[in-house]
Amino acid sequence: MSSLVVDASIAVKWFLPEAHAVRARRILRGRRTLLAPDLIWAEVGNTLWKKLGRAEITDEEAQALLRDFRRFPLRTYTAEALLDPAWELAVRFNVSIYDSLYLALGVSQDCPVATADRALRDALKGGPLAPLVLWVEDIR
Repeated sequence: MSSLVVDASIAVKWFLPEAHAVRARRILRGRRTLLAPDLIWAEVGNTLWKKLGRAEITDEEAQALLRDFRRFPLRTYTAEALLDPAWELAVRFNVSIYDSLYLALGVSQDCPVATADRALRDALKGGPLAPLVLWVEDIR
């Protein structure tokens, strides 16, 4: 079974009707071990909070989605353990420390990082980390 790091931009699409949601859900059909830094819990929660603030979802819906998200088969790693390599990646490639935590996990586990974050993909395009990044529309 192969491993795949999933970032929050992918995870929220598992249960919200957003652009690229169908492709993001393909990850769940495969026989993969899904990995993420523990930061993913806060990032998904923050995304739902923003959607609540924009009246795109209700508080009850947001709470139900958070409960559902906890049931997804994610193996999480502490951000603290990934912080030093993430810092190096953030500085070297000029990407946020948040994104770099996912990248550091992908590097440490020798597996791709699935993302629907166009800015992250574009920031790494053509560079040495480009093969590590799996764009949501390229998920099989």
